[in-house]
Amino acid sequence: MGTADRSREELRRHIAAAAGRYRETSDERQAVERQQDAGVPFPDSEEHLAARAARLLDRQAVPAALVVEAVRAEPLAPPAAYERILGVSKELQAWSFLPRGARAARTVARISVRDGGRELPLGTGFLVSPSLLMTNHHVLTDADAARQCFVEFDAQVTVDNAPQAPTRLELDPDGFFLADQRLDFALVLLAPGPDGRPPGETFGWNRLSAQPGKLVIGEPVNVVGHPMGRLKEIAVRDNMLQVRLDDFLHYKTDTEPGNSGSPVYNDQWEVVALHHSGVPRTDDQGRTLRADGQLWEPGDGDDAIDWVSNEGVRVSSILSHLAALPLTDRQRELLAGMGPESGLLPEALAAPTVPPAAVTVPAVTPAPAPEGAVTRAAGLRARDGAFGGDRHLVFLHGRSQEGKDPEKLRREWTAGLNQGLVRAGLPPVDPADVWFPFYGDRLAQALAPQEAVPRLAESTVLAAAEAVAPAAPGAHAVYGDIVGEAAAKWDIPREGLPVAERIGLPDVVGALQRQLSWLAARSDLDALTISLVFRDVAAYLEDRRIRDDVLDCVLQTMPDAGEVVLVSHSLGTVVGMDLTTRLSPGVRALHLTTAGSPLGLDSVYSRLLIGGAKRPDKVVDWLNAWCPTDAVAIGCPLADDWADGLVDIAVLNARDRAHSIVEYLSHAEVASGIGKHLLG
Repeated sequence: MGTADRSREELRRHIAAAAGRYRETSDERQAVERQQDAGVPFPDSEEHLAARAARLLDRQAVPAALVVEAVRAEPLAPPAAYERILGVSKELQAWSFLPRGARAARTVARISVRDGGRELPLGTGFLVSPSLLMTNHHVLTDADAARQCFVEFDAQVTVDNAPQAPTRLELDPDGFFLADQRLDFALVLLAPGPDGRPPGETFGWNRLSAQPGKLVIGEPVNVVGHPMGRLKEIAVRDNMLQVRLDDFLHYKTDTEPGNSGSPVYNDQWEVVALHHSGVPRTDDQGRTLRADGQLWEPGDGDDAIDWVSNEGVRVSSILSHLAALPLTDRQRELLAGMGPESGLLPEALAAPTVPPAAVTVPAVTPAPAPEGAVTRAAGLRARDGAFGGDRHLVFLHGRSQEGKDPEKLRREWTAGLNQGLVRAGLPPVDPADVWFPFYGDRLAQALAPQEAVPRLAESTVLAAAEAVAPAAPGAHAVYGDIVGEAAAKWDIPREGLPVAERIGLPDVVGALQRQLSWLAARSDLDALTISLVFRDVAAYLEDRRIRDDVLDCVLQTMPDAGEVVLVSHSLGTVVGMDLTTRLSPGVRALHLTTAGSPLGLDSVYSRLLIGGAKRPDKVVDWLNAWCPTDAVAIGCPLADDWADGLVDIAVLNARDRAHSIVEYLSHAEVASGIGKHLLG
């Protein structure tokens, strides 16, 4: 089967999958349509509206004078103010919209395949770095297929509608090729142009961004591509985002076969998705229909299909996938060329390791604890002789562990660490060789008088802030300081106010709720999770009784001599820093690893027992792992505030596990820092 035939066959599978997702989201789409019929222009969540409005204002994508005029006429709640700002953005485009669109369009190329002496158009691709081209997996299924293909830039007409001479370039899949069938993307290296320069220096390239706020439901999108292999065409603004899925977007726009691999832009010409498939109308059995309502047959041709929507792969999903791959040094270098907003800088990418298929976590069955290795109620001791007997690995957990089995938690942490160790080419560890102090139950008991309400079974995002705030005035004040500082570090609009209030509108939502909503919108954590972590940190720092209870509990299960490799997470990083003031004199050195830590907030480190951001003497080295979408780690990197010698590592965790310790430990660069200390 030739390259073109394989491409068509895989495209058929993606079309069927897209149709299935379209059917599954019919209720959501109908709800959107009902809101639009009722006059709601952007039927999206307040968090998405806030993030989008902030991005527009931060990048000066809407004129400030027009924003003021739009929102000052009448008192507006924040969501309405955000909608007004988005309305200004949608309806009034600056003159620069057209030249910026032309600049973006230059990055787009036609992909063709050499087939038996013929040159057949396959699809579209676009530059995402000076040397890397992105397209669909079904266009370039593998490196062999890419070797048969070439690209043409400037395959278009001039301003006088005369055909322009294109520039033909070769692909270099041997230099770089990465692809994923489920997300239907491929990245391939382009050979330099005739002048020896990277193609991006001639045609420009698109800066992909993993940051939120690029598009909301109801906004238009723009698609640039080569439909049916024709000269370059643009579908501009007569379209809109309909549904946002975890990894895909559904939008209406005029596209045809051949647009596969086209960039999908917002009105600021930022890439929001990789176009990969039309969505056909189907019957109740999932069979594709023609425009006349009859069943479609392959011989009818694609033009006969009744296309009802289009589907693109979200850029943020592609970037997250790339960040998690085991990579060679050369691959890391080329991906880093995509720019800082992509999240693919070298320190955030997986280190060189074994191929993904070979990355497994060895099944380790802990040996029974030998005589003398007593397990205390407060936690689990390591068995005697682990790591030579003079070196100890200690895991220190965070909040919300009450009622859990310490042994199960120890195994979960160890499994995450072992995944990272295997990726780093280091031997795994046995859970029985790990010390696991457990203070979850003691913390919950100590916090009970501090809680304003019992544990919530359900809570709206906006209710989370005050609903879980500590009842004690002192702890409540510390909680407010932590939330406010975190929101300020993540650039909440001036003085902590939403965009509407910045320009004189009334305070409609409480400050804490507003700040937490902002943090949730800018991160991959929900507001309730963020508020609960910050609540417990505040209560621990403010109430000496809680602090002493927790530290006494942890000290019951700590080594009293030798070198300690301490791995702490979330609230545990705060507890661990205080713990350094109470360790046994026999502990001569502490190798510290923190993950998902709030220690970068002045409102946190100023209240530590060590008296501020002062690295304790026993801490001989310190590795801090943080994820840019983990709102608990918003103060990171820590090196800006703490003493020299601290090493910060930024990693990209999965979207739904931004604060997960298992996710943090599974990164090779984090695990290797721990493993090397254990090996001495």
